Amino acid sequence: MNELTLDAPQVRKFLTGFIFSQVTRAGLRRAVLGLSGGLDSALACFLAAEALGPENVLAVRMPYRTSSPDSLADAQKVIDATGVRSLDVEITPMAEPLFERFPDMNNTRRGNVMARLRMIVLFDQSAANDALVVGTGNKTEILLGYSTLYGDAAAAFNPLGDLYKTQVRQLAAEMGVPASIIAKPPSADLFVGQTDEGDLGYTYEQIDRLLYLLVDRRLTPEEAVAAGFEAPMVRAIIERIRRNQFKRTTPPIAYLKFDVPGWDFVHV
Repeated sequence: MNELTLDAPQVRKFLTGFIFSQVTRAGLRRAVLGLSGGLDSALACFLAAEALGPENVLAVRMPYRTSSPDSLADAQKVIDATGVRSLDVEITPMAEPLFERFPDMNNTRRGNVMARLRMIVLFDQSAANDALVVGTGNKTEILLGYSTLYGDAAAAFNPLGDLYKTQVRQLAAEMGVPASIIAKPPSADLFVGQTDEGDLGYTYEQIDRLLYLLVDRRLTPEEAVAAGFEAPMVRAIIERIRRNQFKRTTPPIAYLKFDVPGWDFVHV
């Protein structure tokens, strides 16, 4: 895992500076983020509190009726440790009418609804508090498309987007995130027993090592297999990256003329 080892103090300094710059150049002083009790949002909260001052950060807990009490307790640990302001907004009354309208919804659809409702709350609070919404998705999730478009993938900026999940753990330890949050199995907390690694089929350590070879070092699939990864895993990860490309770009526009910003003109 040496390739994925961070210079954690340097990254900490860089990311707090990034957060401060993103917020202040928009003419603002505050940030708002969703605090789930998971590792990524905990780290984002610690970074934002250090960058802006805890009085300028609003952490919003947005439980659904099936949310784990442990998640709420872990989120409270982060609030207590950082001293940020906090707000609880129950999303059950918002989600239930749609779930009742479509009772055949599977867990994926229900999870997407909840993620998008939470982002509605965050962007409303950003307007109410003259604040920017801080993204909490990591590089592993972004590459695999393990997020909800216009849900947890939406934000004004994202300080964690170039950190693999295993690197998030390293920086969290540097920042003083509670050890119990760092150690617990990552989960979107959509239903009892759900875990990220159960959904993905591999551990984050395995995935991050492979992604590093494929993305950062630009190895071919064949070279990744030669490096020790099983071919079915390599094919599965590459397919996830490929089919989720649309989540990593702005919606394509079908331009009807050539004189639009950003086009390179070819004179014939």
